[in-house]
Amino acid sequence: MNQLTVPRSRIQSIDIVRGIVMVIMAIDHVRDFFYKAPVTSGASVATSPTDLATTTPALFFTRWITHFCAPIFVFLAGTSIFLMSRRKSKPELSLFLVKRGVWLILVELILITFSWTFNPSYNFIILQVIWALGASMVIFGLLVNLPMKVLLILGLLIVCGHNLLNYPSINGSLQGGWLADLLYFANFSVYTLDKTHVLIIVYAFIPWLGLMILGYCFGRLFSAEFDAKRQKILLQLGFGLLGIFLVLRLINNYGDPVHWTKQPRGNIFTFLSFINVNKYPPSLDFLCVTIGGGLIALALLEGIKTKVTDFFRVYGRVPMFYYILHLYLIHLIGIIVFFGEGFSTSEIATPNNPFFFRPSAFGFGLLGVYTVWIVVILILYPLCKKYDQYKSTHRNWWLSYL
Repeated sequence: MNQLTVPRSRIQSIDIVRGIVMVIMAIDHVRDFFYKAPVTSGASVATSPTDLATTTPALFFTRWITHFCAPIFVFLAGTSIFLMSRRKSKPELSLFLVKRGVWLILVELILITFSWTFNPSYNFIILQVIWALGASMVIFGLLVNLPMKVLLILGLLIVCGHNLLNYPSINGSLQGGWLADLLYFANFSVYTLDKTHVLIIVYAFIPWLGLMILGYCFGRLFSAEFDAKRQKILLQLGFGLLGIFLVLRLINNYGDPVHWTKQPRGNIFTFLSFINVNKYPPSLDFLCVTIGGGLIALALLEGIKTKVTDFFRVYGRVPMFYYILHLYLIHLIGIIVFFGEGFSTSEIATPNNPFFFRPSAFGFGLLGVYTVWIVVILILYPLCKKYDQYKSTHRNWWLSYL
């Protein structure tokens, strides 16, 4: 039965930052579906945005800017858990996290996988960020009773120390097999389940668990005792993390498995090499630059209320609803473009391609990608706003899961 109630108070800056990264995230997903490298006579074709031998700065930054999305999303999920802990008992919170984590894993396997592939036979099952978020929630649900100091130490050990596993002298006996990839080593790792079904592990969850734990500990800054000094602390932490990133990259020894190098294509590409940090799994350098930027944004947006911030806040208040819908909408637009470009039904499925309606010759350049992105965002705005209004005034049990 529906239960009407008054809207709950929320921290606006968190919703705004989360909304910004959700909107930015859609750029990369639109690119995945629609980008087609231009055909240039006598030149290498830029298909991978981070391949410095072939990419362009515009294509590189189209991908790079979206690096901020997953880590800030997971970090703020941890912060939201802390805020939730102020109105739930530890046993209630633990049970909720385990149940919601299992739910998110099922969403990844069923709804998200299908939104990417549109393959009703589920020949390709893809474990991405929602799986990692769900697995992290399940484990954190079992850890949430630990003292805050213990959780902080554990989170720091995972985030700051996991790159030790990149050294062959340490990982030699650990790598190999699906379990090791689920925990840490996955990088689009492919496993054959049977003759017709394949599992693709994109996100390993241990580093993301560490980030969620740190986000939980960070949530204390949104207690009343920090109101007067929170903005200053956020700026100090944000710029401090950016400073750590710069130091680690200049040392070029620890913090990312791929060292930056001087590029033959010139200084701009050397700079791109410098900032081209590893997401799978998320390296310490990757997390320093993305979370550092996120904390600075939280500081600068605190107390700000404009039409622009209200626009982004709508998406940030309903992140799962938005996430699921935007993937289906992108793929549905892809079907329209597929037939509009003259492809036939025989080309819906193509060899070695998990995506239906995505043949190799399909799509258009970056201008088209950004056009579709804007269309997707604008279509979703009224839907997200309507759902937010409903969610703010109702207490149905299922609203906590979407």
